[in-house]
Amino acid sequence: MPDLEKNRFSARAARYARVGTNVGSVAAKFAASRLFGLGLDRGKNASELAAALGGLKGPIMKVAQLMATIPDLMPPEYVEELQKLQSEAPPMGWAFVKRRMTAELGAGWQEKFAEFEHHPAAAASLGQVHRARSLTGKPLAAKLQYPDMQSAVEADLQQLEWLFAIHRRMDPVIDTSEIAKEIGARVREELDYRREAKHVGLYRAMLGGSGLVRVPGVWPEYSTGRLLTLDWLDGAKLLAHKEDPLEARNQIGRAMFTAWWFPFSRYGIIHGDPHLGNYTVFDEGGTPGGINLLDYGCIRIFPPKFVGGVVDLYNGLRTDDRDLVVHAYETWGFTKLSREVIDTLNIWAKFIYGPLLDDRERTIADGVKPSEYGRREAFRVHQGLKKQGRVRVPREFVFMDRAAIGLGGVFLHLNAKLNFHRLFNEAIEKFSVAQVDKRQAAALKTVGLPPGG
Repeated sequence: MPDLEKNRFSARAARYARVGTNVGSVAAKFAASRLFGLGLDRGKNASELAAALGGLKGPIMKVAQLMATIPDLMPPEYVEELQKLQSEAPPMGWAFVKRRMTAELGAGWQEKFAEFEHHPAAAASLGQVHRARSLTGKPLAAKLQYPDMQSAVEADLQQLEWLFAIHRRMDPVIDTSEIAKEIGARVREELDYRREAKHVGLYRAMLGGSGLVRVPGVWPEYSTGRLLTLDWLDGAKLLAHKEDPLEARNQIGRAMFTAWWFPFSRYGIIHGDPHLGNYTVFDEGGTPGGINLLDYGCIRIFPPKFVGGVVDLYNGLRTDDRDLVVHAYETWGFTKLSREVIDTLNIWAKFIYGPLLDDRERTIADGVKPSEYGRREAFRVHQGLKKQGRVRVPREFVFMDRAAIGLGGVFLHLNAKLNFHRLFNEAIEKFSVAQVDKRQAAALKTVGLPPGG
């Protein structure tokens, strides 16, 4: 076995041991409690799980946070603890950064920059960002991947089954098999910074004419498969505008809606990680002008017919056309739909689509805290499905649902009051699956991605 492969194998084996021991010990308590009828303090057990994952940092923490945003995937006690995990890993020191940059750009890499800050501007689960400046004076954001992330990701995804095992022991009604596949595919994609550079190109093509959303440019000469350099976009954190006047908050809300719904409804592409840290707000004339969209690792490209299902479900709910509603679910890949299962799924659908069906200015969910968005409805769905048997969630549905919840949480943080009905109908104006197919194919070809992503 070559030395490089040995090192990767050793790193992966060590990762298996650490994740397996920490998470496995928590899962084992569930097994014992079920087998021997022992009492279990779920709150304490959840805290132990969060502590185990938080100590590991890296991809497994990212996966855990993602799982916490999908309603009903984990018990409430676990959701509360996992949401506390911060997506910041200890940064690489300057000596380590220099070695990594040399590996990516060669021994004379520092001569290619006018400036390169030693301390990272941000550190996350898979890599860290350094501010820099090109030789022509342009401000840059250089995202450098941590070493051996591929081994870490593969080890963590193997151990993901421990987390799903915990869920299965809680008498679930959601078949998580497709969820695990989807999470694995998306996290692996995030390791490929060349692909992410193409995602940036997609968003520049889709939103280039929007004054509400700014997309950075890519600097290919400063980029590799594990280093991505983009324009640095100045802006303030989104939550810094929570106390702004309503119109300013609404302007940010309109920008968020545009950044998410327009690419999806017209190209079948979504930003699958609407996390507060992935946006900043740019200033225009002393007030918020819109948002900077910063991270493009988690982008989901959908079959155009899936987008058709989203529009069909909206129209089915709007006109009370049950056949169209059923057709939409089947288009997404739901099977074995009894009348009772459809009624239960509609609880969730009416919650997600509620603001889009309501032709008035309103918040995304009146009187609901961001951390509680969707939890009550997910509980009702869970209770309903308990009586009707397990439902397999299609792969494409996972990130669509997760992104909708994340986006709703952002609107609630802002307390924005918008006419979501009119914004949505503007987004789907003259909609057709054929047009989405045509636009998507053209956009993917432009940036060099294969049909279907």
